[in-house]
Amino acid sequence: MAIKSTWKEAKPYITKDGSTIRELMHPQVHGNERMSLAEATVPLGKETFLHRHLRSAEIYHVIEGRGMMTLGEEKFLIKAGDTIYIPPGTPHKLKSEGEVPLRVLCFCSPPYSHEDTELL
Repeated sequence: MAIKSTWKEAKPYITKDGSTIRELMHPQVHGNERMSLAEATVPLGKETFLHRHLRSAEIYHVIEGRGMMTLGEEKFLIKAGDTIYIPPGTPHKLKSEGEVPLRVLCFCSPPYSHEDTELL
């Protein structure tokens, strides 16, 4: 099991919601259990697809930029330093509205999987 990973080693890919993801710690890559941590980037003026995770709860922590968060029926501004809890089954999406891309740390438990992601 890898107990340490680096941002440079985490190869970016486009996930089902349309954001660019770097898996910083994921069981399929690092061997940890029951959780995952990734960095999501949403380019300026772009937004992710509305989606939900049927099993996973998520915590988003905004590390750079600002934007609009849709969480269920609510919409609210988010900025660097904000942390948001997303219960399982809750529709959500991000829109980047700042001067720099929106960068968010995404903690998932159970770990993120494409199979648990439903586009709406």
